[in-house]
Amino acid sequence: MTIKVSQMKCPSCGWPLELGMTECPAGHPVYITTFNSIDDLPLPQISRYARVYRQNQAVAPFDQGINKSLAFCYLKLKLYDQALKAFAKAISDNFDDSETYFYAAIATLKGKKAFLTPRPLINKALEYTNAAIMIEPRGIYYYLQAYIKYDFFARKHLRISPNYQQCLNQARGRTPAGDVQSLFSLLGVELPEALAL
Repeated sequence: MTIKVSQMKCPSCGWPLELGMTECPAGHPVYITTFNSIDDLPLPQISRYARVYRQNQAVAPFDQGINKSLAFCYLKLKLYDQALKAFAKAISDNFDDSETYFYAAIATLKGKKAFLTPRPLINKALEYTNAAIMIEPRGIYYYLQAYIKYDFFARKHLRISPNYQQCLNQARGRTPAGDVQSLFSLLGVELPEALAL
């Protein structure tokens, strides 16, 4: 028996969805699973996706994909506080998704240089990156941590262990240059010369 939830709609075309569908009949994905999948979408379309996800959230509050998808939309729209709330819900939905922690760390910096970010937010961003690394030690996670530790700690002559160079060594050889460019584009800051691959 299939349960129909007629109020839940495809964020792309508005087609009514059944519970558990990952693709609508027109072939559009129901959830945004990676940030890169919406990178080329125009902002008005991202706003429409966010609106539909908020509506779907009211209909299916326990749907794990909605909060992460909504968080990606807010991050793309640079609505950092809303993105953080949605990422927090997505983390509580699925503790084992390392990417959610990674993108939550990016949202925590709120489009500013780490150097200008208050220390409590830096601590929270590092907490998120540490969680992401514990789940899955990807090079790009170490690279984000290296950036935060360089821009906030090294530039202010503060000590932290491991330092940015140790994090950068973990990232080297495991991080494609395209991923690094995407990271700094998403952060909204220039790649510091000290962190160049």
